[in-house]
Amino acid sequence: MTMRNQPAARQVRLGSELRRLREAAGKPAKEVAGLLKVSSAHMSQMEAGSSAISEERLRRLAAHCLCTDEELVEALVTIATENTRGWWDDYRGVLPQVNLDVAEAEHHARYLHEVSVGYVPGLLQTPDYARAVFSYNRPELSDSELSPRVEYRMRRRAVIERDVPLAYETIVHEFALRVRVADRQTSLAQLRRILDEIEQGHVTVRVIPIDQDGFGGAAASMMYLGGPVPQLDTGLRDAPTGVLFIDAQAQLKQLRTLFRKVREASLEPTASRDFIHRLAKEL
Repeated sequence: MTMRNQPAARQVRLGSELRRLREAAGKPAKEVAGLLKVSSAHMSQMEAGSSAISEERLRRLAAHCLCTDEELVEALVTIATENTRGWWDDYRGVLPQVNLDVAEAEHHARYLHEVSVGYVPGLLQTPDYARAVFSYNRPELSDSELSPRVEYRMRRRAVIERDVPLAYETIVHEFALRVRVADRQTSLAQLRRILDEIEQGHVTVRVIPIDQDGFGGAAASMMYLGGPVPQLDTGLRDAPTGVLFIDAQAQLKQLRTLFRKVREASLEPTASRDFIHRLAKEL
């Protein structure tokens, strides 16, 4: 048995879903461990994502727990058996694990909904904009630490530029579009980058003007990633300790509601494009 010292968020999520299957069926961990012919400790490690589970054991667990959702089981099997490296693995040991987890989550998502109040969303940032944002990290980053972070952020754009791009809708507050994280030239280039993505059809961008009525979501920044089945949707929010991955169904429902409310307060895509054009002309 190979133990993972630092399991990826995707592996942790698989373990959480195994535990949910077992608990929903009212099966004690010791009973399921016996069924799978593993120790109680091994069972605990599989549910924590720190130890792998084979396809055969996963299917046996699902059958024992009377799970009849075949699409969910197949999605879990895919997670359990995938053994491919993504471009984000190039940054293992260079960037924090959470960076790798975000890129992997985006890669596997069916769609991505994002709300950004303070900054231009990472998937739309230019290198100069990203560098200016990362330059405010505390403790301050050296050039050797800054460069891979900027490079990583640019490589995340692959999900909206691939042959079959990720369905990406983002809602951006006017403040994020106006604030100059660096200088006028950087801000203008950033607005033009967003407009270029809109024109190419890669993304749907909605804007919330500063004077928009009915917007009480100053702390609404979030990402919502659609999974292969709805039960495997994932939410991401910033927390004092870093990025928080959300998988509890009640919390995911709250995030869907939050996105809907923010969306209702935003301009339609065409009006948003025209709004960004006007901002660019003002610079």
